[in-house]
Amino acid sequence: MIFDEFTIKTLIRPVNDFPKPGVVFRDITPLFQSPRALRMVIDSLIQRYVEADFSHVGAMDARGFLIGSILAYELNKPLVLFRKQGKLPADVLSQGYQTEYGEAFLEAHADSLCEGDKVLIVDDLIATGGTLLAAVQLIKRMGASIHEAAAIIDLPELGGSRKLQDMGIPTYSLTAFALDER
Repeated sequence: MIFDEFTIKTLIRPVNDFPKPGVVFRDITPLFQSPRALRMVIDSLIQRYVEADFSHVGAMDARGFLIGSILAYELNKPLVLFRKQGKLPADVLSQGYQTEYGEAFLEAHADSLCEGDKVLIVDDLIATGGTLLAAVQLIKRMGASIHEAAAIIDLPELGGSRKLQDMGIPTYSLTAFALDER
């Protein structure tokens, strides 16, 4: 299936003033309600990564789980979950980070990765980069490296993709929105 950015963008709903005034939330729920659009997104990502050299897919809580689990299955790679604080049952590593909404913590099972592992990290959106940067720190603490950070949406004006690139982490997104774009 050929990727159609216009179709994908029309299925990403802007929600004004969520979760706080002044923020335009990019809701991917309508995209997941369209089997054609979801297949287009996943097929595009599979095509990009099917022959890439990485060992694991790392998925961000919670919408990144939707994309990451399908990619891990289709690419036959182990899935590593990066969860919000207090959600994982075994020994965890924790990393604090700042979001556009405040401070948060990301956790991963301490035994998720080993030295030499290489991770494709995925989320629905790259905004300020806080969640993905926290995942990068956790991955490095486990002795692994990052192949690339991928998302459906980039909000380049918030600087997250630039922060990742400045750390030597390549980024990839299927589409981007300006902050004032509707």
